[in-house]
Amino acid sequence: MAGSRAFAAAVSLSMLFALPPATAQTPPAESIQIGLSTDAISITAGFSGADLTIFGSLENPDPLVARQGRYDVIVVLEGPPRPVVVRRKDRVLGVWINLESETFENVPVSYSVATTRPLQDIAEPSKYKQLSLGAQNLYMKPADETDSPATIEEFTAALRDRKAATGLYSENVGGVQFLSQNLFRATVRLAPNVPVGTHKARAFLFKSGLFIKESSAQLEIRKSGFEQSVFRVAHDYSFLYGVFAVSLAMLTGWLGRLIFRKD
Repeated sequence: MAGSRAFAAAVSLSMLFALPPATAQTPPAESIQIGLSTDAISITAGFSGADLTIFGSLENPDPLVARQGRYDVIVVLEGPPRPVVVRRKDRVLGVWINLESETFENVPVSYSVATTRPLQDIAEPSKYKQLSLGAQNLYMKPADETDSPATIEEFTAALRDRKAATGLYSENVGGVQFLSQNLFRATVRLAPNVPVGTHKARAFLFKSGLFIKESSAQLEIRKSGFEQSVFRVAHDYSFLYGVFAVSLAMLTGWLGRLIFRKD
């Protein structure tokens, strides 16, 4: 009997030592989510620009980091990519004419940025280049990559400056505001000449200068009213639209001649 109790104790002891060591559970990693109140915006011919509000949240944030304000968010609204031709005018014999040009492929037509703080206070410039984040860090791919680097750089800078001058490329420092430790609101600007098409909203989460996570959503911008009808007819029935436009121009010219002719 004593031998049985000793054997049972030995088995229990061996099972105790055979149990795997308890492992500490790692907290879930932080992530970011954004949401749009609508997936489509309709604009008319009288559209003069607007501010688009995007709401988002941090998932599994570190309370201590949040209290210390070491989370930063950058929100981008990027327009559809299209080829762009940049031309340089020079004076020849007193007349300004186009002499040189450079074609770039898949350039975002619009690019609006909203940030919690100035970009230089959030992360190192190299981080933005790796993420292609910010108008100055977008890669403008030239159609002819055999051109000299100096020429490509010159036309790239001119393209960025032109986009900024027309309001299509903008930056809103302080446009992202935290409503609580994990909820934020971003305001990005829509220029009066914002292009129609599918736009992409992207949110980048940084923690103490380090990139953590990205989230995205799509937004459709389209024309509405009479302008949308004309736009649809011009694209769906291009030949008939061309005939109608020429006929209307001829009719308008003939009526103008009748009205303003001198007897």
